[in-house]
Amino acid sequence: MNNISRQYIYLLVVSLILFLFVLIFSFLVLIPEGKEYRIKRVEILSMNRDFREYLNFHTETEDTLQELRSKNRRIITAFEKTFSPSRFEKENKKYFSKLSVSTLLEPSIENGFAVYEVNTTSQISSPKSFYNFLEGVNKSAYMIAINFPIDFKREGESIKSSFTMNVYFNNKDINATASVSVNK
Repeated sequence: MNNISRQYIYLLVVSLILFLFVLIFSFLVLIPEGKEYRIKRVEILSMNRDFREYLNFHTETEDTLQELRSKNRRIITAFEKTFSPSRFEKENKKYFSKLSVSTLLEPSIENGFAVYEVNTTSQISSPKSFYNFLEGVNKSAYMIAINFPIDFKREGESIKSSFTMNVYFNNKDINATASVSVNK
């Protein structure tokens, strides 16, 4: 036993202490942190996958929105246009011998849009001009729904027609007031 040198014993003791330190450090710090790291890594991978799915959904929705906006540009513009009875009469007088438009009620809110209910009385020479008017309304700058029944009465050489129509538009002032009253 005397053959073992002192330096060798010191080296052996220091090596043993270092080895014990590495083992203790591994079991107390590295292994628990490694488990936590793996758990967090799985969570991050899952979050990244969800993020990519949401990003793809957002992109698809944005593309659909842009496509619908471009396809329905005329309708969107028509909803933004405020109804003017005098302008409506001027634009559609060509279909009738006589046309008068009167507002029945002040604009009301229906499904988020302001709605005018308008009573229209007109005189036409033939039903064909009334059908031309209906086609013109479909292409007009307003969103209009003609309500039935449409009343036709013959008066001499002309036909008197009477009907009501709803004119829809997106009046920001009315909608802002409505959304405030709904939120109360």
